[in-house]
Amino acid sequence: MPRTRTGAARHRRKVRLFKAARGYRGGRSKLYRTAKEAVTRAGAFAYRDRRTRKRDFRTLWITRLTAACKARGMQYSRFIYGVNAAGIILNRKMLSEMAIHDPKGFDKIVELAKENQQKSAA
Repeated sequence: MPRTRTGAARHRRKVRLFKAARGYRGGRSKLYRTAKEAVTRAGAFAYRDRRTRKRDFRTLWITRLTAACKARGMQYSRFIYGVNAAGIILNRKMLSEMAIHDPKGFDKIVELAKENQQKSAA
C-alpha cells in the first residue's frame, strides 16, 4: 500500500479554519495556530451565550411584569400565583408584551389574578 500524504486534506482544513476566522483582528485571522484557538474559543462562547441569552430575556420579562404589577398595586409573585390559579396559560414573554402593548387586556388579567389569589388564600 502506498504512503499517503495529507496535503489536500490539510489545505482544505486550513481554508475552512481561515474562512471561520475571517474578520478577526490581527494574527487571529492570519496565523494558523492563533486562528485555531480564536475559532475554538468563539465557538465555546457562542454555545454558552445562546443559553445565557434565554436567561437574560426571562429576567427582562420578569422586570417588566414586576413594574406593570407594581403600577397596578400588586406584587409580581402574587400576580404569577394568581395567574396560575386562574388557569391562564400565558408565559412571561406574552404577559410582558401584553403589559406594554395591551394595557386594558393586562388589567383584566391582573383582576383575574387578584380574584383567584384571594380565593385560594381563603
